Amino acid sequence: MKKLFLVGSLCYLALAAHSQHDHQKQPADTVSRPVSKQKPQAGSSEQQLAQLLISYYNIKNALVAGDAGTAATNADLFLRTVNAVDFKVISEGNIHILAKDAGKIAATTDLSKQRDYFANFSANMTALAKAVKLGSEPVYLIYCPMKKASWLSSEKQIRNPYYGNTMLTCGEVTATL
Repeated sequence: MKKLFLVGSLCYLALAAHSQHDHQKQPADTVSRPVSKQKPQAGSSEQQLAQLLISYYNIKNALVAGDAGTAATNADLFLRTVNAVDFKVISEGNIHILAKDAGKIAATTDLSKQRDYFANFSANMTALAKAVKLGSEPVYLIYCPMKKASWLSSEKQIRNPYYGNTMLTCGEVTATL
């Protein structure tokens, strides 16, 4: 339990520092907002799920910004986070699916490939978000008709990770999870 808390804390601190660093580099047309205002109890299943969602959002935000290097780094952090999740929180099979998706994004700095991999990754994260509550804040499911794919967002404002600045506001909120 202490090891899990330590890993979760280290991931949280790394992501918080990385997010702060990314916030300074973001273009003016992207919006960065805190993902979660309440911190679940350390080591809890709620904290593990919330951390997965935060990691997912960081990948999405990097793709919105068109930053393949940051997307790969955040996907690697997601991979480490999901591999530390207790099988009682998410099944081993689901963990492996999410890890495989994140691993593909982490393994390349080709933005186009990352965005293609993100579609399947988002579909699997959406399935998880529909099955369990990932945090205390609303999670918005947004659909891009051009890509014919969805993604999760912490805000209703459309910031398209599949096309970035090319079609930044393409999409519509289809559900609140």
